[in-house]
Amino acid sequence: MNAVFKREFRAYFTSPVGYVVLAVFLFFQGLYFSYMFSTGYSDITFVFSQLFSIVLFVMPILTMRLVSEDTKQKVDQALFTAPVGTLSIILGKFFAAFSVLAVATSITLIYQFLLSMYVKLNWYVYFSNVVGLLLFGAAIIAVGIFVSSLPESQVIAAIGSFAISLFILTLDTIAEMVNIGFITKVVEWFSFSGRYSTFVSGILDYSNIVFFVSFVAVFLFLTVRILDKRRWA
Repeated sequence: MNAVFKREFRAYFTSPVGYVVLAVFLFFQGLYFSYMFSTGYSDITFVFSQLFSIVLFVMPILTMRLVSEDTKQKVDQALFTAPVGTLSIILGKFFAAFSVLAVATSITLIYQFLLSMYVKLNWYVYFSNVVGLLLFGAAIIAVGIFVSSLPESQVIAAIGSFAISLFILTLDTIAEMVNIGFITKVVEWFSFSGRYSTFVSGILDYSNIVFFVSFVAVFLFLTVRILDKRRWA
């Protein structure tokens, strides 16, 4: 797993992908913080609440090549014959993408320290926001890796991930439009924005943590199954 992790993490910064993702995060974090600061609002939760949609549409850029590129270039054949399990391969790729997200998220610590120079801050709320963003991002990364394992084309993988991200973004709207008791409750239970907003409010709800971790585990498991099927075909 370590070898795959190092290879994939290095690949992000030997190509423009890693720099583009970090630049996008820097731009929007700076934009939201500047607006927040200029209006006299001293709670960084505003920045994190806005980053929800940014994560949705940036993570597919990180994940689109993780498996599809290996399939297209036949690198997967070398990985399949290497003395490493499919789960280790997928975990290595997952943690490489997750590490880039963690680096991008850590930038918010600068803004938090800047705010602490002017007002007394609740660091527990900040920690809750960071945990929420990382868990939510991990879930989107897991979905992206799963989608990337289906086609050989990075473009198709990116479009598929974007489509799922758009669906996740509109779940609450769908729940309002359907307005049928049971269906509405099911859709609301799967609502990523609803669960994420709990973290933004400074509440570390363990049910939400379990939801996101389980979501990641399910999609990584599905990806492993797809690669195992391809490995033994």
